[in-house]
Amino acid sequence: MSPDQSPRVLTDLDDRIARAAPDEGGALWRLAESGRQLDANLVRLPPGASVGEHAENDLDVLLLVVAGGGEVEDGSGGRRALAPKALVWLPRTSRRALRAGPDGLVYLTVHRRRPGMTVGARPSSVERAAPGGEEGGDEGGEGPCMLDRVCPACGRMNERADSGVCERCGEPLPSPGTA
Repeated sequence: MSPDQSPRVLTDLDDRIARAAPDEGGALWRLAESGRQLDANLVRLPPGASVGEHAENDLDVLLLVVAGGGEVEDGSGGRRALAPKALVWLPRTSRRALRAGPDGLVYLTVHRRRPGMTVGARPSSVERAAPGGEEGGDEGGEGPCMLDRVCPACGRMNERADSGVCERCGEPLPSPGTA
């Protein structure tokens, strides 16, 4: 077994939170080990901040509240309080929004690693067809015209082109033409 495949402690989440500036939002830590099959992010939302309603169409996500509190809203308006140690399953395709409470909200997300984006010629509709003739096979990635929708902080592809901020972590998105 190589050293990269050995179990090891990656970080101390309490230490990461303590070292961040009190009003710092966005990703405080992210899993970056080579050859991994998972992605994980430690995210802080400052008091009252929110992640707008969105859906992750490809991946189930586990969200663990580490500090602070707030609420998660489902796509039909239902709300659930979030407190430290709450573990939330966000099934793929589910609509959700997050809002931080008065102490902010710090949470860890974990999900299967998304295939990397590819830049190149877009395949024809025949090449994109999945078995059964449906479009959208397993080639992964998004066309280069959508790079301005990829968050530089957490790497998430945003659904809305005009949001201006990441739907996951709230970081500003690149302006079109600068991605």
